[in-house]
Amino acid sequence: MNITIQDIIQYLTAHVELPENTVDRLITGSSDQTVTGVFVTFMPTQHVIEHAVQRGANLIIAHESPFYNHHSHTDWLANDPVYETKKSLITEAGISIYRCHDIIHRFQPDGITEGLIQALGWSSYVEQQLAEADILSFPEGRTAQAIAHHVKSSLGIDYVRVAGNAEIVCRRAAVLVGFRGNGPVTIPLIQNEQLDLIIAGEGFEWETPEYIRDAVQQGKSKALIMMGHAESEASGMKLLADRLAERFPELSVRFVGEKPVYTVIK
Repeated sequence: MNITIQDIIQYLTAHVELPENTVDRLITGSSDQTVTGVFVTFMPTQHVIEHAVQRGANLIIAHESPFYNHHSHTDWLANDPVYETKKSLITEAGISIYRCHDIIHRFQPDGITEGLIQALGWSSYVEQQLAEADILSFPEGRTAQAIAHHVKSSLGIDYVRVAGNAEIVCRRAAVLVGFRGNGPVTIPLIQNEQLDLIIAGEGFEWETPEYIRDAVQQGKSKALIMMGHAESEASGMKLLADRLAERFPELSVRFVGEKPVYTVIK
């Protein structure tokens, strides 16, 4: 029995109510196409698409858009050489790209956060699962610096950024994936949940980091660890790949990561 792209979509959306303005959709390709292989990834980069072609996979399930904006609009990219080259590759190879952004964030619990927590080995520390964050309790306490090193080694990334006091002993922290690291989200959490530490993907640099700086200058023990957007969300997509492989054992389902987009020059 052939499995179509629509079969995969139905599995993903079976228990999720999407908002009217959802960005999740089949961006390229056709839903009645028979699936020859699945690549699951955070970002459908040129390299990931080329790799899918080489491996005979014709469906890419991606958390983010291939076309450099949240809603996958392409009119503003007309005649851009980078866009045209990428689009030609997708079209000529018959690659279907399905955006799985809102869906996985609406899993119970949030599938991206769950994947990150599992990758960090912190499932036993989760005290509360909120829509925007997991609240953790470290009963024995750990310094922010030690936690930063743990994040780096667990995720296999070259660096994280730390603001505030890296030497404080942290017993309560919030983990926020993706672009949830902005002040209107993090600052109320710090107060309401009596947090020592925020661990986030990314956010505006003049919001949470500056709040943490002021807090430390006032003598308050607070710290912030920024992992990077992709670094905070890739583990959730890997967890999704594992679940798809279990549900569709007759298909080749692979998670494909990317190297960090930035190189740090010190």
